[in-house]
Amino acid sequence: MTMAVALLLIVAASVLFHVFNPWWTTPLASNWGLMDDTLTITLGITGIFFIVINAFVAYMLVRFRHREGHRAAHEPENRKLERWLIGGTTVGIMALLAPGLVVYANYVREPHDALVLEVLAQQWQWRFRFPGEDGKLGATDARFFSATNPFGIDPADRAGQDDLLIASDEVHLPLGKPVLVLMRSNDVLHDFFVPNFRARMNTVPGQVSRFWFTPTVAGRYEALCAQLCGVGHPNMRGYVVVEDPAAYTAWRAALPTFAKSQAKAPEPPAGAVAAGGGARVEQGRALADAKGCVACHTIDGSPRVGPTWKGLHGKTETMADGSTALVDEAYLRSFIRDPQARHVKGFPPVMPKIELSDEELAALVAYIQSLGSPPAQAAAEQKAPR
Repeated sequence: MTMAVALLLIVAASVLFHVFNPWWTTPLASNWGLMDDTLTITLGITGIFFIVINAFVAYMLVRFRHREGHRAAHEPENRKLERWLIGGTTVGIMALLAPGLVVYANYVREPHDALVLEVLAQQWQWRFRFPGEDGKLGATDARFFSATNPFGIDPADRAGQDDLLIASDEVHLPLGKPVLVLMRSNDVLHDFFVPNFRARMNTVPGQVSRFWFTPTVAGRYEALCAQLCGVGHPNMRGYVVVEDPAAYTAWRAALPTFAKSQAKAPEPPAGAVAAGGGARVEQGRALADAKGCVACHTIDGSPRVGPTWKGLHGKTETMADGSTALVDEAYLRSFIRDPQARHVKGFPPVMPKIELSDEELAALVAYIQSLGSPPAQAAAEQKAPR
């Protein structure tokens, strides 16, 4: 009797928690209300089975409880009961699967006039690409991937020359326009997910995933990675801005093309390089983006998975063993080459080894140095009277 009462209380508490719980889906901002309907059907069917099965078990515990002088009747087969169970579970499974199959088929069958958006995933950041005036995305291949070509676009493919590139974590879309999302991964399994759109799909290395949606409400929506992709997974976030077509067109007009990104910038004056700017620092900035450093290190002073790069050069860091080290050029070079050799206090020792040439290493170190105090300013501060 006690077990029966406990089961019924668990069922009642579960139903009440579901009805009055504070966690609900985010407001819908796309055409995929059918996703919510499918979820409601699933919850309804599984909820009915949950209540009926547990109520049946509670009834059995009371009806056939042990009583003196009563013996259980052995009935190894009951064909009528088996038919009912087979029929009931078959109908239940069909009701669960059929709506999902219909919705998924429509989810990957995009309209012919959909705007094409490519999403490139890499630990732990998002990049985006639009086709240019020709309406075609350029071919890509892993062998073309580099710090200056993080999308891996084939330089010999004319269709890719006018592709519009977004190296930041924010992309804009026009309101009311169907969008076909094509997804690639540069490393591991990711999942591009915008909760307000009810839109998500696994991004598998070596293949292109796809889905489509139509944004219906203007706003700025957060995009997440919905697959555990490494230690920086919680920081792999981006933003999708939905705005009126005119604002979107103006934003799109300012995007750089692939051809422009590959054009070599003119060499800066020697004085600019010496002051911490110039081509080498820009190369280091591009490397930080391409290699995914920005997913763990910020340049605004806020800590993330690793220490911030703002003001890092010239700082004295405390190691986990209590020792200290001056963050100079030699320290940065050795740490990047072998990040597991030292463990900075307060940060997990999870930085992977990054394959860099000597030139790339020098550029990355120069970029980190440029985010600290300029040498002239530091020297002046040391000589200033106290």
